[in-house]
Amino acid sequence: MRREVCWTLFILLVGAREGITPKTTRAEAISREDFPSEFVFGSGSSAYQVEGAAFDDGRAPSVWDTFAHSGRVKDKSNGDIASDQYHKYKEDVKLMVDTGLEAYRFSISWSRLIPNGRGLVNPKGLQYYNNLISELVNHGIQPHVTLFHYDLPQALEDEYQGWLSRKIVEDFTAYADVCFREFGDRVSHWTTLNEPNVLPLGGYDVGVFPPGRCSSPFGSNCTKGNSTVEPYIAAHNILLAHASVARLYKKKYLGKQKGFIGINIFAYFFVPFTNATEDMKATQRANDFYIGWFMYPLMFGDYPEIVKKSAGSRIPSFTPSQSRQVQGSADFFGLNHYNTLYVKDDPDSLNNDQRDVERDMAIKLISKADGVPKGEFPIHPFGMQGVLEYFKQTYDSPPIYIHENGQMTFHNASMNDMSRVKYLEGFIQSLLQALRNGSDVRGYFSWSFLDAFELLDGYQSSFGLYYVDFNSPGLKRYPKLSAHWYSNFLRGRSSSNKDQYLRDH
Repeated sequence: MRREVCWTLFILLVGAREGITPKTTRAEAISREDFPSEFVFGSGSSAYQVEGAAFDDGRAPSVWDTFAHSGRVKDKSNGDIASDQYHKYKEDVKLMVDTGLEAYRFSISWSRLIPNGRGLVNPKGLQYYNNLISELVNHGIQPHVTLFHYDLPQALEDEYQGWLSRKIVEDFTAYADVCFREFGDRVSHWTTLNEPNVLPLGGYDVGVFPPGRCSSPFGSNCTKGNSTVEPYIAAHNILLAHASVARLYKKKYLGKQKGFIGINIFAYFFVPFTNATEDMKATQRANDFYIGWFMYPLMFGDYPEIVKKSAGSRIPSFTPSQSRQVQGSADFFGLNHYNTLYVKDDPDSLNNDQRDVERDMAIKLISKADGVPKGEFPIHPFGMQGVLEYFKQTYDSPPIYIHENGQMTFHNASMNDMSRVKYLEGFIQSLLQALRNGSDVRGYFSWSFLDAFELLDGYQSSFGLYYVDFNSPGLKRYPKLSAHWYSNFLRGRSSSNKDQYLRDH
């Protein structure tokens, strides 16, 4: 009860500050030297978004290839070429060194390494990841590797519907075994899955992510699926697969490799729309569904009570053995945090005979983005501290890496990306405050290092510190103002000289 009271007071405090933005508050000057030496700063990407070479050297299609080629992305584009990091990784690592990155977070393409999802390893895929990892390590950059970033081999989707089948646990574990065996001598930080709390919603509820499954009235353009039950089934199998991989690593590789196994969670900061009790309770439900759906089993061995009550027989149950395997299976948690949403109670959604996860929550989410340029996120840095405070109080202060955080702009926006500079400075400052307040946060990765194929917008929007000219034959990279700012920050130069610095650039 004490934690709940503290959290309620914190929510009320933040709610009272909802009008504060970087325009009305001056951030404290910060630099890399304000953080502990063991804290790691980097940037990130994912395989389908940057690698390209979709048909090269034995790579087989993933569900993202199929989804994009069916015209389901907003601009009808695909990742066939993307940023072509497959061929340009040495150039990109040099840019990382020039920027001052201490770490690089990337994912492995399962269908590049094991084209059929199981069985024979592709030697060319193995060679690429060995080359990339060694290039990073040789330049003093820590590789932080994600095993799965939405891109399931299409072969497994065709064979048994991927994450909807318990068979995925064995195949994912065997794939992870190859990665640990081949790369674990140089990789110490492994993340099993990226945003597993988003995949069931995007892929199996509303159908905006592959495999694009949904059912009326919850999604559109889907030819198959059942939004009322499939998200819960996929999530359950994801948790079991993560636990199986973690168990494998700790039993077979930990003693020699001394690494860490974590999982990644997407996290909004939720604030009550009003101070009414109903909106306060709705905000807790939002956290229990969006975050607790995965964090509760990982920390306490079972789903939150409100999730089980709302979903009823539509959500699978853990056996006692499964509960023990899932609980405590993560050494750390990666958080992807971008913005703050406001929560309003919506009790009427529970009156529907047919319900999906969204209706089970009985909430409405509201974004306060008045005056924000189209195509950008509102800059609400307090959300970073809020999310970290929530994890500290609710989940006993687990080790955390901020895996993704960054500003979205249109791809053809100015290279003078001041909104991204303000965003990064504000959120890193908020992160520092959370660290000083006792959050066990150990690293920060901006999203993203390069402009890339974005999973919802294709090439319309960008997050990169480096602009990629997708129309040029060599896909030339150019540093944006944000790349210069981040490099300046990482090299220990105080942001108190920011105005002069920005004039110089």
